[in-house]
Amino acid sequence: MITMLHTGEQRGAVLSSLVGNTPLLRLANVARAEVGQGVELCAKAEWYNPGGSVKDRAALHMLNEGIQRGALTPEKIIIDATSGNTGIAYAMFGAVLGYRVQLAVPANATVERKRLLAAYGADVFYTDPLEGTDGAQEIVRRLVQQHPDRYFYPDQYNNPANWQAHYVSTALEILEQTHGRVTHFVAGLGTTGTFVGTARRLKETLPAVRCIGVQPDSPLHGLEGLKHLRTAHVPGIFDPSLVDEMIEVASEEAYEMARRVAREEGLLIGPSSAAALVAALRIAKGLTHGVVVTIFADHGTRYASELFRGTDHAAPYAYRFA
Repeated sequence: MITMLHTGEQRGAVLSSLVGNTPLLRLANVARAEVGQGVELCAKAEWYNPGGSVKDRAALHMLNEGIQRGALTPEKIIIDATSGNTGIAYAMFGAVLGYRVQLAVPANATVERKRLLAAYGADVFYTDPLEGTDGAQEIVRRLVQQHPDRYFYPDQYNNPANWQAHYVSTALEILEQTHGRVTHFVAGLGTTGTFVGTARRLKETLPAVRCIGVQPDSPLHGLEGLKHLRTAHVPGIFDPSLVDEMIEVASEEAYEMARRVAREEGLLIGPSSAAALVAALRIAKGLTHGVVVTIFADHGTRYASELFRGTDHAAPYAYRFA
């Protein structure tokens, strides 16, 4: 578990104590028709974090590290580029700790995530959606260069504290929850922190484990939070030596999987989680024995306005009063 430290008093200790220790769910229904009986397909339900996503882990660790080394002080504004979830985590922790939060977010972020950022009081400026988070990063860097004393810039794409959060929490939870039986780890690549930190610790503990990265199949895609690495700025924390296999997933395939999981498992997951599951299922199909673990980064309610559009099949006036 990651804990929040603060000079003088532990403000936010209760909130930070809720980060991590998320449940590992076995996806028996999705796997039943396509995966052999000797294979388990599982996912970490990261929406159990207080901010509703896996990014709570990294945001907390980066802020905590900044406080400890004196870079994040009460007069500083927390600023970063984000596709949404890390920004929500910054805004949540900033609210309880008394920090202002300023974020650059691509304008195509879902309305649900925009409303959450507004609810926590973050100062958000929306950037060109065609430039994605790469464009948002450029704007933030210019602001920080112009006013270096005004901001604390965690820089989630290049901050080792991002992947270290998963090295000390996510990986250990997977090892404990699978009783050391995990054979394959599958995760989407955005900042790459979740993949890098978890894969590094798993490989140190279980050298035979295979770690699979997941990315969109094209530069223009609908998988918010993921990067098409061949055409995007590659995060500085990314370590390609940890990748045993790379799988590309189409947006349409991920969206269909999200709808399938809702109806077969009773779980609402977002597009990046669904893409990770598509890849995990591909891996699982090729095994006779194994434990495949992936990450469900957040909850599907953050994408309901887009992901589940047109799925209302209720018949009008189906119920009549006597």
